[in-house]
This record gives sequence, C-alpha cells and structure tokens, in this order.
Amino acid sequence: MTAMTSQRDTDMVNLRLILVSGKTQDFIFSPNDSATDIARHVFENWPAGWEEELVSSPSILRLIFQGRFLHGNVTLEALKLPPGRTTVMHLVARETLPEPNSHGQRNREKTTESSCCLLL
Repeated sequence: MTAMTSQRDTDMVNLRLILVSGKTQDFIFSPNDSATDIARHVFENWPAGWEEELVSSPSILRLIFQGRFLHGNVTLEALKLPPGRTTVMHLVARETLPEPNSHGQRNREKTTESSCCLLL
C-alpha cells in the first residue's frame, strides 16, 4: 500500500496559496479539481494563521495564476500544472470576476493610459 500512496501523492498537485497579506499555506489537490472546488476546500479548511483574512463565503474566493483570474470551472489539469510539484497561486477575496479575455485588443484601444501591469 505504501507504493500506491506515494504514487498517488506524485499524481496530486501541491498549491501554495498566497494571500494579499503575504501569508502562505500549502494545499494538495487532484488535477481534476476546479477553481470552485479549491475555493470551497480552502474555505472549509481555513488555516489557523489566516483568521484576520477569513471571508464569509467560498464564492468570493478567487485564484490568480500567472496574472489571470481563474474562472470557476477551470481545472488544474487544464492549466497543465505539473503533478508532484508545487505551484504558487494568489488567493484574494473579490465579489466579481472580470470577463475572460477582458484585456483584449478592443479594450486596449479605448484607453490611452498605460496598461503595463494588466497584461502579462
């Protein structure tokens, strides 16, 4: 059974979640878990050191990966995260998400302000 357990561990994705405050916590998820699944799990297993950042509902927890908000149904597998390795994501409380591809060409033409920090 030990070999199976270690094999399963290498099939899992380790996420290191970082809050705006800089606090971090590692969680282990299946590649099939979605952003919604992850938010619900973190909310239900809120780390002891994160009391000051506690939110009222898992529905306002948002994951940010490589500068983009992850929408609810995207899975870790779809992001091609390497199983058995640690991936860092930010976790923020936000009521609504921007629409997918909201930083497209159409939006860039509407403003003359620099958007250097919005596009990654």
